[in-house]
Amino acid sequence: MALPTHMMKKGNVTLTRFINGRALSTSTALKPENVANTMDEKNVTVLNHLNPLEHKDYFNVRNSFTLNDLFLNRVHYGHKSIVRNEYMKPFLFGNRLGIDIIDLDQTVQLLGDALNFTAHVAFRQGIIMFVTRSPQNITTVEQMAKDCGEYSHCRKWRLGTFTNSTVQYGATTRLPDLCIFLSTLNDAFEQHTAVVESAKMNIPVIGIVDSNCDPRLITFPVPGNDDTPCAIKLYMSLFTDAIKKGKHAHASMNINVEAKNSN
Repeated sequence: MALPTHMMKKGNVTLTRFINGRALSTSTALKPENVANTMDEKNVTVLNHLNPLEHKDYFNVRNSFTLNDLFLNRVHYGHKSIVRNEYMKPFLFGNRLGIDIIDLDQTVQLLGDALNFTAHVAFRQGIIMFVTRSPQNITTVEQMAKDCGEYSHCRKWRLGTFTNSTVQYGATTRLPDLCIFLSTLNDAFEQHTAVVESAKMNIPVIGIVDSNCDPRLITFPVPGNDDTPCAIKLYMSLFTDAIKKGKHAHASMNINVEAKNSN
């Protein structure tokens, strides 16, 4: 059984932090000023002196799903091998009855990286935009993006939305700090124009890439099924949860700073 990321006991107070299976010294952790408020409902504590960028899973998002969750939600289903993109070969486990099967071991690692990056962007108060052109998933994506206080674009993409935004909107416009593509294809099964525009504008991109997608312009490619509704709901649930954790950590840090200044 994996060791818990954090363990805290009241009374005779002990606070132990495990990183890569090794316990750190608790001598400094016992000091109240080194302990921040909880980041989520599970009462996960963090140390103020720890740099979020130096921690592999500062927001504890990698433990929010398992390989079995991905399997049960059909994330491993690819497309027929005749439409396979050659650049997706490294992410495939094999082929079954002419259907490509995605390697979920790689998906677990890459999805964890994507969730961690998403939480960091939310923690820094960045703007996050969800993108899809899959008709059966538009309602889910728009509603869940709204629920976590972020944005979505599920309609036809207007050329120059990113690359010529000043002319498009008639004023200087702040572009998203992160784009999350639930499908990197448009409704004509060609690469979404926003993927190219994001690359031109140096906007980081997280993309669910199915076996018929091109992962080369995706900053954080996540191999997986990009059209089955249950898989999309799982992705959206994980990403919105990561965003909420990042925002909650930011709010908690501000409260701690204000309390310290008032003292």
